[in-house]
Amino acid sequence: MIQIQGVHKSFGDLEVLKGIDLEVQKGEVISVIGASGSGKSTLLYCINAIENIQKGKIIVDGVDVHAKETNQDKLREKLGMVFQQWNSFPHMTVLENAALAPQIVKGLSKEEAFETAKKELEHVGLGDKFDQYPTRMSGGQQQRLAIARALAMKPEYMLFDEVTSALDPELVGEVLDTLRLLRDDGMTMITVTHEIAFAREVSDRVAFFHQGIIEEIGHPSQVIENPQKEKTQQFLSKVLG
Repeated sequence: MIQIQGVHKSFGDLEVLKGIDLEVQKGEVISVIGASGSGKSTLLYCINAIENIQKGKIIVDGVDVHAKETNQDKLREKLGMVFQQWNSFPHMTVLENAALAPQIVKGLSKEEAFETAKKELEHVGLGDKFDQYPTRMSGGQQQRLAIARALAMKPEYMLFDEVTSALDPELVGEVLDTLRLLRDDGMTMITVTHEIAFAREVSDRVAFFHQGIIEEIGHPSQVIENPQKEKTQQFLSKVLG
């Protein structure tokens, strides 16, 4: 599991995370909601060791992510991360994109990597796009490629950072369907999202971030349907109208 214990993170004088405590169990889906700048994405970057922390601990399967002796590159093989922008290589086909990291990072042969990539592309509904180039695909398809590329590394956890925020509204649904599929597969996920209805539907728990702290956390029926904290109520009244 992922254990986050008293985590503080600052950028210069700006304290972005102010003592975050959170445990994520295997198979659990946690959605993180809150206003822009509340620290949601920063937390994902700290879990994946893209950003350092000033205080506290993040432990993944018993390994302290930010300890000096930790091989962070090795640890990241357990942590698949998908960003707002899909960042595929335009000069490579869909299949080549998805098969690249398993070859470079895990040392798979080209044949093994291509077989793995094909399975994951089919899994996210891109089985007919192997030979296409990303620039010829819709934003939703490119985001699903990014998810397949992460899955090809066989991670134990998936971190999603606002994966629908750069998409046109009509393309959001197909990406959310892919996340539902992963939930049904039992994938452990932390998803930062502004899609409140999606968070309500798929999450085991929802965490509301406000100014660098977890203001409220619990089952979606509690946090979204019946929030106890005033800040949560104010945020949801704005976003839900």
